[in-house]
Amino acid sequence: MLNQELVSLLNNQINMEWYSAYFYLDIYSYYTDQNLNGFGNWFYVQTQEERDHAMLFVKYLLNNNEKVVLQDVKAPDKIFKDFREPANAAFEHEKKVTASINSIYAVAYEQKDFRTMQFLDWFVKEQGEEEKNTEDVVKKYDLFGKDAKGLYLLDSELATRVYAPPTLVI
Repeated sequence: MLNQELVSLLNNQINMEWYSAYFYLDIYSYYTDQNLNGFGNWFYVQTQEERDHAMLFVKYLLNNNEKVVLQDVKAPDKIFKDFREPANAAFEHEKKVTASINSIYAVAYEQKDFRTMQFLDWFVKEQGEEEKNTEDVVKKYDLFGKDAKGLYLLDSELATRVYAPPTLVI
């Protein structure tokens, strides 16, 4: 049986992951509406990843005989003024997700809940990748995106991203 503080934090993380999927779906829609289909593709893949992250937390709780408590998912409310803003908002959001994962890990560590720590190890590594990848999109936009040809090439590069489901065994 898991510590109830951890159960609550893990349930909150499920909500954060669903919000992340919703947030990236909004960004996907923005870029696609702007005919930046490569950027849209990149964020569509991100949407799929976040959905799967939520489901991993759900499975972990259920596999530990804990109740999953679903919460309302807040609708994204950002209005983007230019092509850079969504990518930068994604980078800032990933930093918040990292902080949330780290705080859950800290409680698991304090409780000496090694199973939960092991489960979270994958997410700690994943968040490092998530921050790096979104920051790279922002940096590449800053380097190339203000020029029409550079934006076209960056959009073409982002169109090549494909979805790969997580391989985490719970």
